[in-house]
Amino acid sequence: MCEEYARAHGLLYNAQKSELLVFKTRGRTLGNVAPVLFNGVALRRVSEFKYLGHIVTEDLNDDSDIERERRAMAVRCNMLARRFARCSIDVKITLFKAFCQGLCTCNLWVSYTQRAINALRVQYNNAFRVLVGLPRYCSASAMFVHAHTDGFYRRRIASLMLRARGSANTILGVLSHKLDSPFCGTGFKHRCMYLGPR
Repeated sequence: MCEEYARAHGLLYNAQKSELLVFKTRGRTLGNVAPVLFNGVALRRVSEFKYLGHIVTEDLNDDSDIERERRAMAVRCNMLARRFARCSIDVKITLFKAFCQGLCTCNLWVSYTQRAINALRVQYNNAFRVLVGLPRYCSASAMFVHAHTDGFYRRRIASLMLRARGSANTILGVLSHKLDSPFCGTGFKHRCMYLGPR
């Protein structure tokens, strides 16, 4: 289909840069997959692929993408801490909000281990500590409250909850305003209370 489309529209695909990803079904993987040819070249089979910045794996697990985001956050924070070491605390907090709070594609994470998400949370907290010069073992919740900045979990669920509360769909609106609803979930009930209007 790709070859026919390319011929019809005068396009040229690079078969050397194209790869084949076969998704597992219910924990099973297909070992004997026939070669897929593209312009006469057999595509190289991979277990993961980076698509629009998001890492997609054959088992649809998001741990690799969470690790990518954790490393990127560490790089951004270290760069900010070096370049803006002499700036005021207010400037550093603004820089943290601009460069470290944007968890790209985090709304796509649905299948991950607690270990992976905890590693990202620790990196998020440490990034803020390093940037503003706080000791390593100070309270994370206290430092974010004092700086009027979203903590890790609030940042992850705030956009989802605010979009649900502003939705024209009445069912979503009712569920998102009930703290005991399945929408909030038992693990988020205490955090949902702080998601008021912004």
